[in-house]
Amino acid sequence: MTPEQAMRDAIALSEAVRGTTSPNPPVGAVICDADGTPVGRGATQPPGGPHAEIMALREAGDRARGGTAYVTLEPCAHHGRTPPCTDALLDAGVRAVHYAVPDPTPAAQGGAAALAQAGVAADEGLLAEDVRRGPLRAWLHHVRTGRPHVTWKYAATLDGRVAAADGTSQWISGEAARAEVHALRTKVDAIVAGTGTVLADDPRLTARDADGTLLSRQPLRVVVGTTELPETARVLDDAAETVIVATRDPDKVLAVLAERGVVDVLLEGGPTLAGAFAKAGRIDRLIGYLAPALAGAGPAALGDAGVSTITDMHRWVVEEVTMTGDDVRVSAVPATRQD
Repeated sequence: MTPEQAMRDAIALSEAVRGTTSPNPPVGAVICDADGTPVGRGATQPPGGPHAEIMALREAGDRARGGTAYVTLEPCAHHGRTPPCTDALLDAGVRAVHYAVPDPTPAAQGGAAALAQAGVAADEGLLAEDVRRGPLRAWLHHVRTGRPHVTWKYAATLDGRVAAADGTSQWISGEAARAEVHALRTKVDAIVAGTGTVLADDPRLTARDADGTLLSRQPLRVVVGTTELPETARVLDDAAETVIVATRDPDKVLAVLAERGVVDVLLEGGPTLAGAFAKAGRIDRLIGYLAPALAGAGPAALGDAGVSTITDMHRWVVEEVTMTGDDVRVSAVPATRQD
């Protein structure tokens, strides 16, 4: 197995546990023996559980001696809820460690230096961009800014409408896109919507499979706004926990969520709430599903975002354009970092 293949395996392991580790990072690790054969794989367990390196070393056993570890994040050198991963790697006799990105948290920094001091080669940067844009995107943002990472997800027609003139909106996107969104919901910590959307559409804001069955992991449901909801609102059922945040100020909403340990947020509110987050510079990524249809009238995907002239427009960089069923899926990030 090549180093790139090993790190891609580690990234896949990291992605598989995304959403289950917050506020800790979802890390993946692969241990190869002295001949380069994978002998151990692991990923971060829920808070309080072992880190990825420990899980991979447990599977590798004695075969780790003289081998190489591939980890998506620099191994920690401090004793938190669990012992330092650097100590475990040294005790296992690993001769080299490749990690994608350095750990930016002050308490956990220094792992690579500790390994190097003990004579273990520690190299940074293997597939770093894949990790930064992949499973560690939200966590790295959270460490850097102190705020949860916000992805705005919307579905619209090719002419940018999220509903018809009479307000009907189910369904604009196709079945494949809807299935992909439900899979995404299982990987985030919270879904945010406004009271207007809840009153108009009565969404459940849960993660479900094709037949409507609840998936095993459900994110926190967050309803933003000051309008009282009826007791019969589906978002208030017992399918998942729901929090009402009685404000429309994006920074206040994110502060409340940060206090709850939320790292990764999916914004699914309507145009008004999305506009408020855009105006405040609090959308860190957008995922848009563009259906091959024209509505001609009806609400636009984004409400007032503080743009009064062409020079005020929010500029974005497209990361990826793919097809999801018949819909075009666009992923983009702000052209300038919004710290």
